[in-house]
Amino acid sequence: MDYAIIAAGEGSRLVQEGVQCPKPLIRLNGIPLLGRLIGLFLQNGATTLNVIVNEEMKEVQQYLRSLQLPAPLRIIVKSTPGSMHSFFELKEYLAGERFCLTTVDTVCKEEEFKHYIQSFLKSEDIDGLMAVTDYIDDEKPLYVNTGRDMLIQSFRDGAEPGSRYISGGIYCLKRTALNVLEHAMAKGISRMRDYQRLLIEEGLALKAYPFSKIIDIDHAGDIAKAGQFLNT
Repeated sequence: MDYAIIAAGEGSRLVQEGVQCPKPLIRLNGIPLLGRLIGLFLQNGATTLNVIVNEEMKEVQQYLRSLQLPAPLRIIVKSTPGSMHSFFELKEYLAGERFCLTTVDTVCKEEEFKHYIQSFLKSEDIDGLMAVTDYIDDEKPLYVNTGRDMLIQSFRDGAEPGSRYISGGIYCLKRTALNVLEHAMAKGISRMRDYQRLLIEEGLALKAYPFSKIIDIDHAGDIAKAGQFLNT
């Protein structure tokens, strides 16, 4: 299965809080975020690894080029306006029937990720399996409303009665989702959350997969929080 990582953000909030290391190279338990994800993907059947980084992150580019990996690694160097545009730049390299996409600052437990991927590979009647969590520690969470059998009914910017889960920033999708990505770009949609809404609007069947906790590294305090989480 193809795996892709969006690592093209500037990490401006971390810089403002005094973190000088580029976000993809922030270390948790001695391992860079980027290296941790790549290792996790290789453990879960990666046939290709695809990473997009912005043009200014020379140190990140150098790190990626230094890796010796058992699967092909494609490095796309391009600055983009946001994560959805980065996804679009990765699209042509996602040639298989299924792929997994994540942002570089997404931290979850390895065992949970393994079961998530296995569930997706076994799925036949859905177009995507979206990671969700009821751990809410985000400034602007995207709430995921589910119905029977955890099928996703809608994505909301605010909580509604019965809202339990938020998006975890890990997306397992089939090729049908790439057609919707092209439609989103043609419509001028620029945010991943609006792309996810379009997936529902165009009739794709998405299912939510709950993780106990997913942490995004958005602030300096999140680094210690994520390291402690992995050690628990």
